[in-house]
Amino acid sequence: MAGDGSVVHNGSADGVAYAMAEAHPSRVGRRLAAIVAADVAGYSRLMGLDEVGTARTLREHLTATEALVAKHGGRLVKTTGDGVLLEFPSVVDAVECAVAVQAVMAQRNEGIPQDRRMLFRIGVNLGDILIEGEDILGDGVNVAARLEGIAEPGGICISSSAYEQVRGKVAVEFADLGERALKNIERPVRVYAAKSAGHSQMVAPSLNSRPEAQKPLPLPDKPSIAVLPFQNMSGDPEQEYFADGVVEDIITALSRFKSLFVIARNSSFTYKGKAVDIKQVGRELGVRYVLEGSVRKSAGRVRITGQLIDSATGAHVWADRFDGKLEDVFGLQDQITTSVVGELMTNVQAAEFERANRKPTASLDAYDCYWRALAQHVKYTKSGTDAALAYFCKAVELDDAFALAYSVAGVVYAVRRQNQWMVNVAQETSEAIRLARYAIELDQMDEAVLCRSGFVLAYLAGELDLGADCIRRGLAINPNYAVGWQNSAWVQIFLGNHQTALEHIRQYERLSPRDPSLIQSKLQSAFVHVFQGHYEEAAHLAEQISSERPTFAPGWRVLAISKALAGDVASANIATKKALEFDPSQTASTLITLMPLRRAVDVDRWKQGYLRAGFPP
Repeated sequence: MAGDGSVVHNGSADGVAYAMAEAHPSRVGRRLAAIVAADVAGYSRLMGLDEVGTARTLREHLTATEALVAKHGGRLVKTTGDGVLLEFPSVVDAVECAVAVQAVMAQRNEGIPQDRRMLFRIGVNLGDILIEGEDILGDGVNVAARLEGIAEPGGICISSSAYEQVRGKVAVEFADLGERALKNIERPVRVYAAKSAGHSQMVAPSLNSRPEAQKPLPLPDKPSIAVLPFQNMSGDPEQEYFADGVVEDIITALSRFKSLFVIARNSSFTYKGKAVDIKQVGRELGVRYVLEGSVRKSAGRVRITGQLIDSATGAHVWADRFDGKLEDVFGLQDQITTSVVGELMTNVQAAEFERANRKPTASLDAYDCYWRALAQHVKYTKSGTDAALAYFCKAVELDDAFALAYSVAGVVYAVRRQNQWMVNVAQETSEAIRLARYAIELDQMDEAVLCRSGFVLAYLAGELDLGADCIRRGLAINPNYAVGWQNSAWVQIFLGNHQTALEHIRQYERLSPRDPSLIQSKLQSAFVHVFQGHYEEAAHLAEQISSERPTFAPGWRVLAISKALAGDVASANIATKKALEFDPSQTASTLITLMPLRRAVDVDRWKQGYLRAGFPP
């Protein structure tokens, strides 16, 4: 098995299907079967720690599971490095075998340090397979492989086809994770997390790899709402950004009401393109109300529909349709916002409505460029930042008073600095600072402008007090602005206010509990733990980051530092080697400049961490 859970030889489940077809072109049959795919989570990391010992332990584990497979009537189709592919005639036997394997693994891992444990991820699917000699292939196999890829280490994921056959027949509890889009699988697959009631050591897979996401979040003490991505009804996939922009503006407008609790856009948009259960959305996001709708843009006109649903009961609270000319799109958004808030609250002052409905620009063309820029920015690639800056440049050419565009362009430069993608560091840094100052000069009442520009001034100009003050003012305007709390956490880290930083990280995570960029929160928390001297906690978070995002260089750097300061120099050296693979020119001196730390003790701790980890001075 590969690290992403595919049954692969060349990097994809599809690739192995082609390879098998090439190997056995004449012997093809079909049958319905239960397929089990399993591999070792973080196997490459374990091999890096102890190659000989890891290989020996894997052989011992696989030997221990062979009897279980035979006992449950299964057969070993093949082994692929650190993984296995199994076939069972009965899906009940397949699930019971998976549960038994995880229970045995939990026992074998007892007494072993957390970072040295070998944990299997298992996926189970019931589906039609192709038989080629002793091999099996097809979508039935690929789905099992993809399910294994999203399972937690020590956990099991099964498909809905398997769940329907085993429900009530096995001593296993199931958690419905909803429909998930699986790589290279045409249709979404409903996924269930399995946990044996008789083996408490097993790990139940959780949504977004966050164990707390399975538990319903408590409702806030004020009206709470999430706005889901609106469906693009234009018949043109290129208009997705327009529909997304409409939703973003509605979220922003709603979030400006201090008397509302509004889930951030990044969490809401994890449901994009998926069939959702509104009650489940309410539980996962911890909100009472959910707004969904659609956007149709055609021939110079736009139609926006919306419906507000009580997530506790599933009842429709309100529904309406808004039609107008394309140039009236801002007015249509205002109508939706006003209607939704009117249903949630009856005592909102007219002045608050007027303030909430402020628009960042009067130019629809400039706004179009702004949203195209954001779509490129969130790719977090060098080419994406290049394209984003080009779109932002066009946006401000069309509207030279577009404060929000200036501020986000500054953040794009900050991302380039973090990842060392700047072509001319001095010139690009100077430009970012100029954009941030100009954005604040243009609009000192927009929370996004204040928070984003404040972060840029703190990070790139080293003006920590000014940056912190800008962010404070922005959050006073809109305490529901999730990104602002994340911006604030970074600046508080720079200032050395580490406990405050942790509090702001938690606030960000509550406002955006399903945000794809929550890995940044883990990174921030790891930094704080390092500065507080909690090296084991920092290393634990850093290991999660490196496991989830192996190509994320900051994760390897903080892992190296935390391990080195904890005294585990061997593990630190391995992490350092991984970090230097991304940029061999990195040195302790240059890396320290990426963090504008105020306290000398923090600078010294960071520097010592790099040096002890083996980074060049």
